[in-house]
Amino acid sequence: MIARTEAFVRRYKAGQRAREARGRLKKLQHVERLDRPQENDILRLSLHSGGRSGDLVLRTLDLRVGFTALTDVPDDERLAGLAGRYLSSQRVPSQVCLFACPNLILHRLERAALLGPNGSGKTTFLRTILGQVPPLSGSVRLGESVKVVYFSQTHEGLDLSHSPLDEILSVKNIPVSQARNFLSRFLFHGDEVFKPLGLMSGGERSRIALAKLTLVGANFLILDEPTNHLDIASREVLEEVLLDFDGTILLVSHDRYVVDALATQIWVLEGHELRAYDGGYSEYLEQRHLEEAERQDESSRTRRGANVVAHEERGEVRRRQQSLRKQMEQANALEKTISELEHRLAQLGRQLSAASQAQRLNEVRELGIEYSRLETELDRLLTEWAELSAEASMEP
Repeated sequence: MIARTEAFVRRYKAGQRAREARGRLKKLQHVERLDRPQENDILRLSLHSGGRSGDLVLRTLDLRVGFTALTDVPDDERLAGLAGRYLSSQRVPSQVCLFACPNLILHRLERAALLGPNGSGKTTFLRTILGQVPPLSGSVRLGESVKVVYFSQTHEGLDLSHSPLDEILSVKNIPVSQARNFLSRFLFHGDEVFKPLGLMSGGERSRIALAKLTLVGANFLILDEPTNHLDIASREVLEEVLLDFDGTILLVSHDRYVVDALATQIWVLEGHELRAYDGGYSEYLEQRHLEEAERQDESSRTRRGANVVAHEERGEVRRRQQSLRKQMEQANALEKTISELEHRLAQLGRQLSAASQAQRLNEVRELGIEYSRLETELDRLLTEWAELSAEASMEP
């Protein structure tokens, strides 16, 4: 509009329409000029299975998951649950069962979400499927023509001394110019492709891990917290890509939105047992609500006599309402704390990026330690928030 008005003024300022031109110029002088908004670069991600698997992708039979020595426990679970208790008492068990699971079946194109608190054995379960940790008993079977790729939340498949370019070329031998063009789709431009991964943020490493994943061409994705460290725009892109993926997915995530959007099955670790639910996250919450209601009804019929049932049920309703209010207050307080932590993490991410570019290694190390500590705290709070929300949703 400004350009058109200025062209009109230039054309007619000395002609028969000079008066109109002066009027338009006067109006134009009162128009507030704003800087053009910056357009952030967006992750461009695509995933293809690279080949069809058999209809049966995964089957477990009488499976018990655990470890036979403390050295078999993954680092991210070493100080959690049973393992932590054994370590603190300096006892070395011959066999520790984290949980037993029912006979699970995962068919082609299905997407299962594995839920459970930290330290419950989710990563051990994934590594049992991958054959990295042997089952205590039972068996895991992969179907015909199944090609698996594993995305680890700790980015253990990355060499921190490598650059993004090194990591891509280690997966696929392609010309450097082609590799650099490929990395630009994952927001790595210019000299960033030569920067050591050890100096990069968690989000940058996640993008490299995703870039490598797209080159493998697997038809069964096992993803352990794939949205960790990613910004909101990148999470949305990843969610859309996983929805369109023409293969099978087993996903571990605390991101309730991703789970609700993707899952066709929910596998939940509760205590020493894994339970499977058909349907997405919303259907899972409804089934949990029905199960809880049935347990409460059965307990009421067992404990109470007919002459006191009505009185006790009224008291139970009041207690549930009080409990629900308390849970909602706790959830609201947690949401506020989570929001503050996410804001602080975003600030630290920017500080890390600036320090990395300036090669201030001591500052990068200190900021990295603080970033990792806050991420762990955020993960704990998100788990606590999810448990509170699930409990509240089951209240009648």
